[in-house]
Amino acid sequence: MENQDKKIQEMQMLEQNLQNLLLQKQAFQMELSETQAALKELEGSKDDVFKIVGQLMIKTDKSKAKKELFDKEKILDLRMKTIEKQENNLTKQLEVLREEFMKVMKK
Repeated sequence: MENQDKKIQEMQMLEQNLQNLLLQKQAFQMELSETQAALKELEGSKDDVFKIVGQLMIKTDKSKAKKELFDKEKILDLRMKTIEKQENNLTKQLEVLREEFMKVMKK
């Protein structure tokens, strides 16, 4: 019985971690989509480019803004890959725990 309780607690903890990770992933996906949309808009724009800094809209150099957005896109893509690896690891751990739990329950 004690072993079952430990397995249940461990599964709940892993499920909560997975849920938190999925929320982070969703936030990064949104930010990545916004960055990609901004890059696309930047390609079609003329030389006058503005960016928002705090509560101000400041005129900036198009090439500088493009580089900043491109760098941000690379960083977000890297974060997404890292989160996906963590998600896969947590999912595998959870599957193993569920299998172990089912074996214990059958006894």
